[in-house]
Amino acid sequence: MSEALSVTASMPLRDFSLAIDLEVSAARRLALVGSSGAGKTTVLRLIAGLLSPAAGRVGLGDEVWLDTAASLDLPPERRRCGYVFQDYALFPGMSAWRNVAYGMRSTPRGKRRARAHELLERFGIAGLADARPAKLSGGERQRVALARALAAEPRALLLDEPLSALDPATRRDSLRELHSLLGGLSIPMLLVTHSFDEAALLADELAVLDRGAVVQSGAAAEISAQPGSAFVADFAGAAVLHGQATGEPGGLSVVRLRGGGDVRSVDRASGPVAVSVFPWEISLEPTGSAPPDSMLNRVEGEIASVTTVGNRTRVGLLTPQPLSVEVTGRSAAAMDLHPGGRVTAAWKASATKLIPI
Repeated sequence: MSEALSVTASMPLRDFSLAIDLEVSAARRLALVGSSGAGKTTVLRLIAGLLSPAAGRVGLGDEVWLDTAASLDLPPERRRCGYVFQDYALFPGMSAWRNVAYGMRSTPRGKRRARAHELLERFGIAGLADARPAKLSGGERQRVALARALAAEPRALLLDEPLSALDPATRRDSLRELHSLLGGLSIPMLLVTHSFDEAALLADELAVLDRGAVVQSGAAAEISAQPGSAFVADFAGAAVLHGQATGEPGGLSVVRLRGGGDVRSVDRASGPVAVSVFPWEISLEPTGSAPPDSMLNRVEGEIASVTTVGNRTRVGLLTPQPLSVEVTGRSAAAMDLHPGGRVTAAWKASATKLIPI
């Protein structure tokens, strides 16, 4: 049975100090998100044993990997921790299967090739087993790196910006594939990214890191709808909802949202989807007002929070799934937006993006 991964650590970093306290439950995915230089990769390196903090403790269940108070610091090879690096760090002179087999220290040599092929088959690239990294696409290199990380049968998995090395055209498909692959694992997973959208789709829970400290944690929808600070509101970006999509006459898809209600999109999709809409694409109207013809999507809710970010105002709505809206400060003042008030959020089908999951 998989166990929870925990890390508590503090150490100086450039012009601020890292002070972290995280736990990732078994078979759960936690995304550590934040801007570049916030300390995200440092946390992964501390867990993996590639870096030692001034003070801290790292453990998996009852097993302790690091305890500075007890002068205990297990080397990386004894931590049974899979690590997918940002640039994947594949050996250029080795074939895909040899890259995967490299991590099989506990597997007899005579069985490593067969095991590597099994993993590549699991990730849909068995036909590329003899190809070297230079002959693989970005998405294929990603899957080889993930297979190598899992080859040693790790008890926890760490992913450092798993999509950042991909071009924009590849990233969308790889995002969906990675979501599916991670969903089949039963070990705790910690991934870091500077993209709120990616974290919202890949992780069960997010922890927002700012200058070495977690400033807010929770589900992506909760953070987006009720940011704890202007920094979090600005970072959160798109609102993400979940539901079941089906096709409609006229080329639209309708998504039945979890918890109730539905929205429409010009994207074609069927089955479980993530619905992404930027908060600034959504307008707010007094409840009961006549709907504009172009606004097919309308959701009524209670205002949970009103946060000022520069000359914009982020409004969190309590709807079946929390929704975040961004309007001008002038509009917010004109509508007298305040927690407890009720409004209707409206946006176009063309602004509604669907990602199959």
